Amino acid sequence: MNDINLYGRVFITANIKALTGLHIGGSSTGLEIGGVDKAVIRNPINKRPYIPGSSLRGKMRSQIEKMLGKKQNNRIGQVNIHSCKTKDDYTKDGGCVVCHIFGVPAEDYSSPTRLVVRDVSLTDESADAMDKANTELRYAEIKTEVAIDRVTSAASPRSLERVPAGAEFGPAEFVFGVYEKADFQRLKTVIEALQLVEDDYLGGAGSRGSGKVQFENIEIYMRSSSAYDKKVDLGKGSYEKVQDLLNDFEIIKAKLMQDIKAG
Repeated sequence: MNDINLYGRVFITANIKALTGLHIGGSSTGLEIGGVDKAVIRNPINKRPYIPGSSLRGKMRSQIEKMLGKKQNNRIGQVNIHSCKTKDDYTKDGGCVVCHIFGVPAEDYSSPTRLVVRDVSLTDESADAMDKANTELRYAEIKTEVAIDRVTSAASPRSLERVPAGAEFGPAEFVFGVYEKADFQRLKTVIEALQLVEDDYLGGAGSRGSGKVQFENIEIYMRSSSAYDKKVDLGKGSYEKVQDLLNDFEIIKAKLMQDIKAG
């Protein structure tokens, strides 16, 4: 892709509320006396848990891949993702929505990634509430699980560190670049990915009850390349549910197309 024109960006901000305990893994403290087997990732400066943008973005991508039935044909580290191997695969049938939004490995061919997802910090209000509640660990709880050997019936307890239910992170920020007309419709897939994350789980131990989250106080606005200093609201103020944002998508899209003149 030789000529790359950024016509504007769409910004979605939201708070993320943990409806059940949330575990996104950090370095293990299991070798320490009284340590847990699986610790949550924390900011090394203030020791507060946070949601890495890579974890959130990766979950969004995997959910869209599954919804669209995309073949997970590229191994990165310990996970498999879908990736178009040729430019023809990338562009055929209107373009692969997954690879246009989330990108392809640079070694395959050059193409702009549309979606940027920032790290999400624990809010000051939630941090203060947990300080007052005197949780088992600072800003966290310990959930003990027991694995049973099906042959010997021996019990093997393990401890999981989780951010307690009710904690809020925010503001999360999703930045979507508009490079061509087709991106106006691809924005809907980004919003659908948020709904899919809500309906599944974030982080680890989701099949055992952890990681149910909800996006709240959702706002959407844009900046066009022709007037980048101007912030233009696209929605109806703050949305309390992702579904409400999806319901308004055609209105949002029409306003976006009016203000961003993509070639």
